Amino acid sequence: MRTDSSPGSLPAREHLPAAGAGTPVLDVVIPVYNEEKDLRPCVLRLHDHLTRTFPYAFRITVADNASTDATPHVAARLAAELAEVTTFRLEQKGRGRALRTVWSASDAPVLAYMDVDLSTDLNALLPLVAPLISGHSDLAIGSRLARSSRVVRGAKREFISRSYNLILRGSLQARFSDAQCGFKAIRRDVAQVLLPLVEDTGWFFDTEMLVLAERAGCRIHEVPVDWVDDPDSTVHIVKTAAEDLKGVWRVGKALATGSLPLDRLARPFGDDPRDRDLTDVPQGLARQLVGFCVVGVLSTLFYLLLYSGFRHFGGPQFANALALLVSVVADTAANRRLTFGVRGRGGAVRHQAQGLVVFGIGLALTAGSLAALNAATADPDHSTELAVLIAANLAATVLRFLLFRAWVFPDAPPAVDAPLIAHRSDERLPEPYRTWSDATVRLQPVPPADTDPRDGR
Repeated sequence: MRTDSSPGSLPAREHLPAAGAGTPVLDVVIPVYNEEKDLRPCVLRLHDHLTRTFPYAFRITVADNASTDATPHVAARLAAELAEVTTFRLEQKGRGRALRTVWSASDAPVLAYMDVDLSTDLNALLPLVAPLISGHSDLAIGSRLARSSRVVRGAKREFISRSYNLILRGSLQARFSDAQCGFKAIRRDVAQVLLPLVEDTGWFFDTEMLVLAERAGCRIHEVPVDWVDDPDSTVHIVKTAAEDLKGVWRVGKALATGSLPLDRLARPFGDDPRDRDLTDVPQGLARQLVGFCVVGVLSTLFYLLLYSGFRHFGGPQFANALALLVSVVADTAANRRLTFGVRGRGGAVRHQAQGLVVFGIGLALTAGSLAALNAATADPDHSTELAVLIAANLAATVLRFLLFRAWVFPDAPPAVDAPLIAHRSDERLPEPYRTWSDATVRLQPVPPADTDPRDGR
């Protein structure tokens, strides 16, 4: 996980403009390692499908991951035969490394990748990239776990896949359904901002990119796919699963400590319809109220637990004061992150100081209420005292929420569009990959076709 650079802001979502011909709209990357047998038929099939069905100019890039067999020669022959095919050689293994290298240098506005075995039916490719071309979504993934997906694979792989995605949902609060399907796409302008933050260079690259994108507020489009397992797959399931679990721990730790600058991955103000200033509709009020109530309940339980523990070492006033102090610090931190969505360590000390002031105001309100009651009545009964305390605490709680919202955690100012940071292109890259050109191409009409006649599925 890279945390040493400011990634800049995300671009506004816009439909890709039509421009001069010559620059492909789509660049499909196929990472390969020792695939001399399957590479040629799969690339020919993909090229034929795109030629017949894809209405934009495209490129197919074979990313050779330090293959030791004849894969580089097969890729070179394909590039010589087909104008839309190019190849790039990496001297180190790692699917994530290959995707980052090629995607970072590609000039196509939409970047995709798929596994060389083409387990995913190609009819899902256009639905995958269409939301990215239109500007509706930032990333798109094929999902084998959607209700309408049709999947053929063994029970072992099915169990591992569903267990892994369940772990992601439970540990990283991921909302996408399938992190491991080798069928994904991303807009280049979004990739320029996200890729510098992704640390993994292997199989966990996909998951890390999706989690960061989701936390940054990117829209991820999911496409149900038809998928047939490749019985000759060379993926080592146990080793891959272990590396993925290590990645989950690393990313979860970084998110929990706030070491990622995701709060700076903001879109230009006005891109999101929630930016609209609607009369008498406070933004995020309902969600903040729910979060505040949940945190309040948990903080109360935490306070009672602390009080019970401290009571063994001192009197009730000492235990009450110390338990209140610790629980207020925890309550402010939880509201900061969960209720008001403030990430990172910036301003944390100031927020804690303001939280203590808010707590002091609430404490003065409840203490003052009791003092007023004792002044008005010489010997108030217990039920009257409880009623006054309940009313005072309710008032103090409402006041705390309003002060948190208006003073401690006020709405952040609109994000300012900042320059995007991209990886430096490698001098050895082929010519199409040496610039970050924003040009796209005009629609290229092709004869309509719905199915691949060579697809036996």
